[in-house]
Amino acid sequence: MLEGVKVVEYATYMAAPGAAGILADWGATVIKVEPPGGDPARLFFASIGAEAAINPVFEFDNRGKRGVQIDTAQPAGRDILMKLAGEADVFLTNVRPQSLAKARLDYPALHALNPRLVYASVTGYGLEGADADRPGFDVAAFWARSGAAAAFAPKGVDPFPIRTAFGDHVTSIAAAAGILAALVERGRTGVGRLVEASLLRAANYAMGSDLAIQHHFGKLASTRPRHAAVSPLANFFKTRDGRWLCLVPRQGERDFALFCKAAGRAELADDPRFASGRTRRENVAALVTAFDEAFAALDFVDIAARLDAEDLAWAPVQTPAEAVADPQLAAAGGIVSVRTRDGGALKSPASPVRFPGEATEMRPPAPLTGEHTQEILAELGYDAPEIDALIASGAVGAIL
Repeated sequence: MLEGVKVVEYATYMAAPGAAGILADWGATVIKVEPPGGDPARLFFASIGAEAAINPVFEFDNRGKRGVQIDTAQPAGRDILMKLAGEADVFLTNVRPQSLAKARLDYPALHALNPRLVYASVTGYGLEGADADRPGFDVAAFWARSGAAAAFAPKGVDPFPIRTAFGDHVTSIAAAAGILAALVERGRTGVGRLVEASLLRAANYAMGSDLAIQHHFGKLASTRPRHAAVSPLANFFKTRDGRWLCLVPRQGERDFALFCKAAGRAELADDPRFASGRTRRENVAALVTAFDEAFAALDFVDIAARLDAEDLAWAPVQTPAEAVADPQLAAAGGIVSVRTRDGGALKSPASPVRFPGEATEMRPPAPLTGEHTQEILAELGYDAPEIDALIASGAVGAIL
């Protein structure tokens, strides 16, 4: 879908590279610009004291890109980046605003150079306000400051960290969507624009239902333990063989009697303690206990069949190992193969949207640092002696 769209990614870590990775999966040509030493995300496992021959975290965000290493602190390096931006459709960066302005790589400078350019900024806190230049990582900007960490932790439980790059990748989806909207607009006007995505704003939207309640009522119910749930059956229950299930009652009263029937406790639907949403909430502990007993008397396959027979919404609580092996995930196109440099293949999560009819091909691996430097410089018009001189000066790095 994005064949012919050229993206220059001047970014590190996960959120912005993740957005470029989505665009690459959808056919865009992405040139990943790395600083001397490479993207710090390449050191993910070393940073936590582990070793891995393949870095699946880096491969996930960077598969299928072309790589160039540029020292933009050197005038010659900055000139190369300017040339790349001058020919690009999209310039995507997570460099902090003050540094970009100092290097004259901010939106006004690149818009003047290439008015058709869609300039996408991914930051922790946005481009305006007192904290615009504050360093932002997802556990801080997306998770902690947005209110998510406090809302997710059950009452009385200490805050706990978000899973690896979860907030980054929510922000990646948002940034990719904004870039595509700006490309549609450019198709009408011929002029690009600034697109701004931030970890804080993406979290604010992801938490939107809860925060809309907070805005309107000035308060928000805390995450509660199972036996104190606001909606007793919007909950988790354990079967006789040790499997957990998640139940999801739809709005209204219809599903309650059906859940009681499926659990083998049809009489609960006529119990005056559970006659309405209000009384069920008042007697939540008794109702959850009754369902605990009912589920504990049935094996997973039995209760699953009963729930399906009533067309009720539920899902198994799966481990990550079970989730990646789920045949429905494969049927939904949720897994992609990435070619490894030894001729093998690495399974990896697919991009978040499927386009039925498009062939699913094995994706190329993430580039090595500076893997395509020489050929990219040649495409920009540099001749062999000039490229050699740039490498010798340290303005660029390449695999020789």
